[in-house]
Amino acid sequence: AVKHCELLAPGSQHKLRCGNPTRTCLEKAVAVLDGAKYSLAYASGLAATLNITHLLKAGDTIICMDDVYGGTNRYFQQIAVKMGLKVIFVDCTKLKCLEAAITPETKLVWIETPTNPTLKVIDIQGCADLVHKHKDILLAVDNSFMSACFQRPLSLGADICMYSATKYMNGHSDVVMGLVSVNRDDLYERLKFLQGSLGAIPSPFDCYLCNRGLKTLQLRMNQHFHNALAVGRFLESNPRVEKVVYPGLPSHPQHELVKRQCTGCPGMLSFYIKGNLKHATIFLKSIKVFTLAESLGGYESLAELPAVMTHASVPKEDREALGISDTLIRLSIGLEDEEDLLEDLDQALKAAVSWL
Repeated sequence: AVKHCELLAPGSQHKLRCGNPTRTCLEKAVAVLDGAKYSLAYASGLAATLNITHLLKAGDTIICMDDVYGGTNRYFQQIAVKMGLKVIFVDCTKLKCLEAAITPETKLVWIETPTNPTLKVIDIQGCADLVHKHKDILLAVDNSFMSACFQRPLSLGADICMYSATKYMNGHSDVVMGLVSVNRDDLYERLKFLQGSLGAIPSPFDCYLCNRGLKTLQLRMNQHFHNALAVGRFLESNPRVEKVVYPGLPSHPQHELVKRQCTGCPGMLSFYIKGNLKHATIFLKSIKVFTLAESLGGYESLAELPAVMTHASVPKEDREALGISDTLIRLSIGLEDEEDLLEDLDQALKAAVSWL
């Protein structure tokens, strides 16, 4: 990894917006992890999304995976369109649908894989091959769920790899940050200009904290994977659970694709509890080791109800079409003892679905 960091050329750090030694260390370390030439740090994941979108101009079209983080959906639908950009949502797990959506105005294809919260998996290499048949279209991959430990989108043909580093890359639930990695010199120069010009940069202390988090990334991700597999197997065998969605389980419809393009799976798991909204609510009120919260990717285990929390801003008809029902519960499985997690889920399920 990066053992030391050289200062930038004299005068290049004349303003905090333009750079500081701690941010430079972080950006160099992330570039190494991503197998990239360059990485840039931002004040949040959405700040990174904003900067990427500013590569475009009014009249351009963005194709976005239809099942994405609610904040990304809200930004594209309610803000980007007001800046003269056209945004269309497509199921990019089906390459024929993506191909049919591309027009001469398409300049950016935005995917996240696995998706949030239904954990669909997208063929990054397949998307890249398709997108790059057309001139001047960028493929951006939100890699927040997998982290650089388990997935390297740039090596699979993506032009841009971005993160909400708030999640696994930092991993300690004490930083809000975004990261973007690229290999192309021209993309880096444009993004570097936007980083300084738009000003959505992280503080040196946040960069210090994220650098600290990277030092345990592999250890943390391996434990998240171990615990999530145990939870997934437990839930699959539980009569109070309708369905489990976890890319690391053979039951996931794209499990073979996961094995090809990833080296492991994160602690993100979703499941459908039997019953209705009432039963999902009782479950979330009954958990003790898990905490009811929207974020993810930290050392602690969290649970949430996407339909009324992270994805409440997505129109109801769109949520239902994507499978984000009132009984879909998303877990961010942390680093606690496996048995403690299973016992907590067991007692909460028994409290919520008491008729079985």
